[in-house]
Amino acid sequence: MITKKPRVAAVVGPTASGKTALAIALAKEFNGEVISCDSMQIYRGMDIGTAKPTVAEMDGIPHHMIDIIEPSEPFSAADYSPLAKAAADDIISRGKLPIFCGGTGLYLDAVLSANSYADTETDLSLREQLLSEVERDGADAMWERLRAVDPEAAEATHKNNIKRVVRALEIYLSSGVTKTEWDKRSRLAPTPFDATVIALEREREELYRRIDLRVDIMMEAGLENEVRELITSGRLPRTSTAAQAIGYKEFIEYFDGRITLDEVVETIKQSSRRYAKRQLTWFKRNKEVNWINSGDNFEVIVNIAKKLLT
Repeated sequence: MITKKPRVAAVVGPTASGKTALAIALAKEFNGEVISCDSMQIYRGMDIGTAKPTVAEMDGIPHHMIDIIEPSEPFSAADYSPLAKAAADDIISRGKLPIFCGGTGLYLDAVLSANSYADTETDLSLREQLLSEVERDGADAMWERLRAVDPEAAEATHKNNIKRVVRALEIYLSSGVTKTEWDKRSRLAPTPFDATVIALEREREELYRRIDLRVDIMMEAGLENEVRELITSGRLPRTSTAAQAIGYKEFIEYFDGRITLDEVVETIKQSSRRYAKRQLTWFKRNKEVNWINSGDNFEVIVNIAKKLLT
């Protein structure tokens, strides 16, 4: 007997492409709830720079996986996956449609794939040993050790995300298989959901215009004060993973007097454009993604997306 997989939807694509508005429109149409798959919207207090949807923008649609931890806490796709799956299962149990929304492809893949390594038993003694080595030799040394055995995982992990670096090494040392290889195997394994993934794409110049405009709006909304308050209060340590987020890391140099505010704004715009390119590259690898490129005609975008989900 073949068991039917539960259905989910996902709205993905580069930053400033219009994902949030589409996800909310689809949630209204298909009795859905939104699950964020944005690696920075999980952090409390990081609101303006991560473009979190406001209460008004949510328009009564419940959102999950937003504001779940403090910026000082490390977090990874392996942490995200079980929490997001639980949110999806809860939404499905209430007869509703889970709609993932965000631009962090790694997070979405962690949920939609089998992700075998995440279920491997943790060797607590090995973890303690690795953490003690971090205290003794430093985070850089541990990251270099990971790079020696799994360069792809190392390049995808910030040196200061000690939890994630240690976990990647745990996987290799306990199984003899790198995290990168586990990820490849997971992508080939059966998925837990029947997923329809919709990606938004715009002409390059139009996307860049929207990115620049979004940054200007963020500055007007008080991004500088948001970052300053997070840092001075100690909620956003300079060495934390969250502090590496675009729109936040650029202010550290400014607060130290090394660059001007105009340079901060321009750097955020440039970094956001580069990030958008990387996001497009990531999602283009998935041949199952349904791409929509309809410019600013939102009604057309929504109608195409509805047909994909009908």
